[in-house]
Amino acid sequence: MTTGAGVRLPPLAVYIHLPWCLQRCGYCDFNAHALRGELPAGAYRAALGRELRRQAPAALGRRVASVFIGGGTPSLFPPAVISELLGDLDALLGFEPGAEISLEANPGANETARLRGFRQAGVTRLSLGVQTLDDTLLARLGRIHDAAAAREAVAEARSAGFNGVNVDLMYGLPGQEVAGAEADVAAAIELGVDHLSHYQLTIEPDTPFGCRPPPGLPGEDTLLAMEVACRRRLAEAGLERYEVSAFARSGQRSVHNLGYWTFGDYLGVGAGAAGKLTDPDGRVRRTRQRHSPRAWMAAAGSERADAECIELTPSEQAFEVLLNGLRLRQGLPERLAVARSGCTRAALRAWLAPLCSRGWLTWSEGRIRASETGYEMLDTLLLELLPGPPDAHRASERPSSQGGNALK
Repeated sequence: MTTGAGVRLPPLAVYIHLPWCLQRCGYCDFNAHALRGELPAGAYRAALGRELRRQAPAALGRRVASVFIGGGTPSLFPPAVISELLGDLDALLGFEPGAEISLEANPGANETARLRGFRQAGVTRLSLGVQTLDDTLLARLGRIHDAAAAREAVAEARSAGFNGVNVDLMYGLPGQEVAGAEADVAAAIELGVDHLSHYQLTIEPDTPFGCRPPPGLPGEDTLLAMEVACRRRLAEAGLERYEVSAFARSGQRSVHNLGYWTFGDYLGVGAGAAGKLTDPDGRVRRTRQRHSPRAWMAAAGSERADAECIELTPSEQAFEVLLNGLRLRQGLPERLAVARSGCTRAALRAWLAPLCSRGWLTWSEGRIRASETGYEMLDTLLLELLPGPPDAHRASERPSSQGGNALK
């Protein structure tokens, strides 16, 4: 969709946050709240409806390409509530044909009996927070499920007819050895998952693990060996690494996450939910909703639901496009990088030239990507790109002769 100002708007997604879980894990730094008493499903669903109606005009006529319902443990909510939410979205905005609808679920949270209901509600993709298939390590992480429940959840998801099943696995767990990390990956492959999110346990400061790190965390050499062994095993099984921590079978890449990595737009709805929107003149705003579920429900449907709304500077916008896009193994098409960064092609070339000359980036055949060397040291590469291109300016401020850089 192109605006009256000639700006080509990116595809639109929606992120819906359902913040409650049965028990918060020691490593979790998401906006998750252990459930105390009855789940306020009705009141929260009503608040989501009010907030969706408030935010709908910001879609600027675009239909929804993907929805991700995250948490917390969204599968604690009844399928009927999920069905109503998706009905609201369809009525307010409409869905693109074949839209991807993802829902997070945790084994052992009484969700397996509900999976058919979620599928009937319109959910097409399930993301299971397995983390590990080692019962000892699950206990150390504070997870409430065991490996048998995780295997059952994958089997039930298959039986319920989901088009895609993702499993989250972590490595670098307390007391874990290289063989254990590889065994987790092998077990997930054996389950026949379509997509694997495979990432290292990180110790965040404002978490129980941050205050008191668990003993036995693997060292850097062991972590590197885990990465190498697990990536090799995944590649041999036909799960392609298409993003830093995402592996997929053919046709099973996450549409929603690809939207994030290619700097797409998304409405953020729910307590603590983040959003990113492009205005008709090409300016980019990031929003975040109020963190407290109680305070958010009271404010939903009004501007008070937003805790912050920040307009990115041109340099910040350009940096974020590369920050996200270079996570993709194939990088970004040149035309997309130009259109979504708000930079001219010449400005992007000048900014990235030093990293290209050092062999960290490649710009060829119309695509910008990290080289093999650059991809293995991506954090360092991205630091080199700060604070963004010095002469960045917005697409709406370019001379009209530059308009051909917009995506068609």
